[in-house]
Amino acid sequence: MKYLVSGATGFIGRQLCLQLAAGGDTVIALSKNGRSLEPGVPTLAIDLTATDPSADLLEGVDCFFHLAGIAHQKAQASAYKELNHRATIRLANLASAAGVKCFVFLSSVKAMGSPGSSSVRSENACTQPVDPYGLSKWQAESELRERFSDDAMSVVIVRPALVCGVNAKGNLLSLARGVRRGLPRPPIGGNRSMIALDDLVKLLCVVAQRPLPGVHTWIACSDQSFSLRAIYDLLRASAGLSKGVSWLPGWAWKAGAWVLDVAARQPDGSTYNKLFGAELYSNAAVLEETEWRPRTRLEDVFGEIARAEIEETC
Repeated sequence: MKYLVSGATGFIGRQLCLQLAAGGDTVIALSKNGRSLEPGVPTLAIDLTATDPSADLLEGVDCFFHLAGIAHQKAQASAYKELNHRATIRLANLASAAGVKCFVFLSSVKAMGSPGSSSVRSENACTQPVDPYGLSKWQAESELRERFSDDAMSVVIVRPALVCGVNAKGNLLSLARGVRRGLPRPPIGGNRSMIALDDLVKLLCVVAQRPLPGVHTWIACSDQSFSLRAIYDLLRASAGLSKGVSWLPGWAWKAGAWVLDVAARQPDGSTYNKLFGAELYSNAAVLEETEWRPRTRLEDVFGEIARAEIEETC
């Protein structure tokens, strides 16, 4: 099969491209700056906010994985909309016109808006997102559903929960570093759904190889969920450290989170909710409609993250 992957040098895109290539498939890898996937494996440099892929790149493509987007960056709302929303629709239109069989859009559970409660959420349990990232993903999803419900091209919208793996950026990396530097044990609070990078990549491959007609939206998460304290404990154990001590009171955690909100010009409570708010999702729909099953134990992934942090420090 022949695949085209945007965002090929990102955390998820790199792993997807390498797995597709390892299976003997043809992979056209796109990235903004043309960085290499690995030594000797270049990517094509295309800034999707300014340039669309040429028609010859789409010729004979079986599946277009659109993974490129702005996520863990501080950007203007217009930048999120331009890449996460408008570019997505342009690329889907180009793919359909070129006869691509399947278009896979990597969205996010953030497109579903704020959880609002500790209940497990399915695909339809959405509220209007207020942050530019979540809103741009939701707008792209909505337009894909509107435009391609009767199209010959299959469209799959995948909403991953927090993706775990070595070399991940964001809160997991910060937590692993904090554990190594003596961060106190966090208070009890808020389980969170997650998915291992390997499991997410396998899901993307499954939906591309067996595309279903119409537009499908699926949450991608493991059957497991973890609180910040549980992850902290697993990271310490994997690093060979004794059980951490909860010497920092709850009010101090809230005060520290408030300081970070002020520094980042975020609404009050944003950081604390990210750390201790419940965010649970159901993978029942994708399990029912595909043969994919999450196989990776997240405890093992946390161990790999902890060991990688030790190696980097040494």
